[in-house]
Amino acid sequence: MKVTAIIPDELVRETQILSNARNITDAMIIALKNYIALQKMKAMGEAINKSPLKFKHSAQEIRDINRQ
Repeated sequence: MKVTAIIPDELVRETQILSNARNITDAMIIALKNYIALQKMKAMGEAINKSPLKFKHSAQEIRDINRQ
C-alpha cells in the first residue's frame, strides 16, 4: 500500500537508526510491526490480570511428583 504521511524528519531518522533499517520503508515496517506486537502483549497481560492462571499443585507438590 502506498501512503503519503507527514512525519517529522527526526522521528524517521531515529527510527531508521534504531531499527538498523536500510531505508525509510523498512524502518516504518519494523516500527509498525513492533508497535502491533507491543499492543498485543499489553492486551495479553491485561487478559491474564483479569483471569490469572491457577495451578492445581503447589511448587513443592510438583517437585515431589517429579522426584517420584
